[in-house]
Amino acid sequence: MIEQGKSKHHDLRMQSRKQLDISGVSNVESFDSEEFLLQTELGHLTIRGQHLHIKNLSLEEGLLSIEGLITSLVYLEPGAPAKNGKSLFGKLFK
Repeated sequence: MIEQGKSKHHDLRMQSRKQLDISGVSNVESFDSEEFLLQTELGHLTIRGQHLHIKNLSLEEGLLSIEGLITSLVYLEPGAPAKNGKSLFGKLFK
């Protein structure tokens, strides 16, 4: 769950599905040309697409810019069951 009471800063700005600027990024868990998994101030975020690459990254400032064709943005809920009944985080950190 996201803690209430603490001020969290996390914004997304997408331009023509070709560039995505994200603030509030605390870690880039994994990435390749088709998928990024990020830890943000408001939870894990999965970004999927084609020909994805990092244009700019500053974890000190919590900023990330991604270029490529963006096809989906999905926030993962901790403990949410995956399709096979296992926890999504259990699959990610197996």
